[in-house]
Amino acid sequence: MDFATIIRKSGQYYRENTAVLFEGRTLTYGGLLERASRLANALASFGLAPGDRVAVLADNRFETVEISVACALGNTPVATLYTYYSNDTNLFLLEHIDARALIVDEALYPALAGILPKLRNLTAVVVLGDGPPPAGAHGYDELLARSPAEVPQVPVSGDDVHIIRFSSGTTGRPKGIYHSVDRWLAYSSEWRWMTPRLTERDTYVVAVSLAHLGVAYLWGMLAVGARIIPMRRFDAAEFGDLVETHRATYTAMVPTMIQKVLDTPEAARRDYSTLRCLTYAGSPIAEKTLRRAIDLFGPCLHQMYAQSEVAPVTMLLPHEHRLDGGERNQRHLRSVGRPSAHVKLTVVDDEGRPVPQGEIGEIAAWSPGRMSGVWGDPTATAARLLPDGSVLTRDMGYVDEDGYVFLKDRKDDMIISGGYNIWPVELEAVLLSHPGVRAACVIGVPHDVWGETPKAVVVRASGAEVTEEDLIALTGDRLGRVKRVTSVDFVDTLPVSGAGKILRSEIRGPFWAGRDSLVGGV
Repeated sequence: MDFATIIRKSGQYYRENTAVLFEGRTLTYGGLLERASRLANALASFGLAPGDRVAVLADNRFETVEISVACALGNTPVATLYTYYSNDTNLFLLEHIDARALIVDEALYPALAGILPKLRNLTAVVVLGDGPPPAGAHGYDELLARSPAEVPQVPVSGDDVHIIRFSSGTTGRPKGIYHSVDRWLAYSSEWRWMTPRLTERDTYVVAVSLAHLGVAYLWGMLAVGARIIPMRRFDAAEFGDLVETHRATYTAMVPTMIQKVLDTPEAARRDYSTLRCLTYAGSPIAEKTLRRAIDLFGPCLHQMYAQSEVAPVTMLLPHEHRLDGGERNQRHLRSVGRPSAHVKLTVVDDEGRPVPQGEIGEIAAWSPGRMSGVWGDPTATAARLLPDGSVLTRDMGYVDEDGYVFLKDRKDDMIISGGYNIWPVELEAVLLSHPGVRAACVIGVPHDVWGETPKAVVVRASGAEVTEEDLIALTGDRLGRVKRVTSVDFVDTLPVSGAGKILRSEIRGPFWAGRDSLVGGV
């Protein structure tokens, strides 16, 4: 099986079903197959052959799904760039993967137009939008209109590259994480063991970018003829409207989005009862936010731990999201769940050796859907893999006696203060438990005696009067004098990526300008 075969089948069996609904426009599965075929044929007419990379730079749009489908039909790997990256970074990535075609939103094209000629192997630039195509580029709809609708029959091998996903790039240049056809099929299949069975009656509101977490359920939905409703950008009130109006059954979010939904004035009046699966991932969730989410959404929450290199890794299932359980259940609620059905998870030391149960080490995961490699970098690929093929996640954590996985923090984010290892996420959880704190980020800042010390950067809740002294005392009471934050800065907002993750390195950077942060620890 391959993705082209999946969409040819869905285009026939579910041809009258709605495949995509976007801001009033609809597309049936028959129409999706036709438009995607036209695009695949257009790309081939530009000289793209199987294996040539197609880069996409746009937020979720009506055309987003059919672009992915077209690349599957033509066996041309799709590489999704991020709209929040700088032009220089996206130019670097286009050059790094030697992209042959770029499909770009019309609002983003002008800033790139002057630098794209530097890419000697870029054969075609296709612009998404209603206006006339700029000079030197092709208009998307015009291109489809003049291209044949014959469904391509391109040979596909399981080892062919299917998708390239770029790391978040919080340290250094982003890296291209690529997956073969077989690996991405396994990735798409693994979800079905941990989430409700999909059918053509399902409706998926894509609240996050299809370049990020949103892609998790894309091919599962396409395979069964389900309906996909992408949101151009997340808006909490609009999300509620879409779920209620279209009786949505699936969605995926990052915790900051859940918090925004909870804070809408109409939240309590909304009917979210049709949701069978709300997957949340991407960053830790505050306990008070999780408790409110359980009350609002009911038994549909699935907490997922994963990354571009390996997914899914673990899942905390709806029946484990209990507020009325005993101490053991409450402890599990603070975990990221247990490994997915076909995932082998180990916790290892710096030499890759397993550590005893309950001891903190680096999480390593073997999954059928693990990455094929880091694009163009065999050394980086080897550095992320253990001999058995398990992926080193760079996340630190431990596994308890029941198999539940508890994350401490990113390996590179650990603060080493006076020889003690301090995990920012642990401090952030304590800070977020305070009713006067809406958001928090903890970083290590230079200290003349201890090397570095924890600083909190905090957004107050509306109307709150929490002080620096309050939060220093709170963290000291909960975690002890050694681990407490030693200073607090209050800000209006924290910088976040397009995926909803707090940009810790951006917050930390000014404090370390001109000096090196510590590496190592005990």
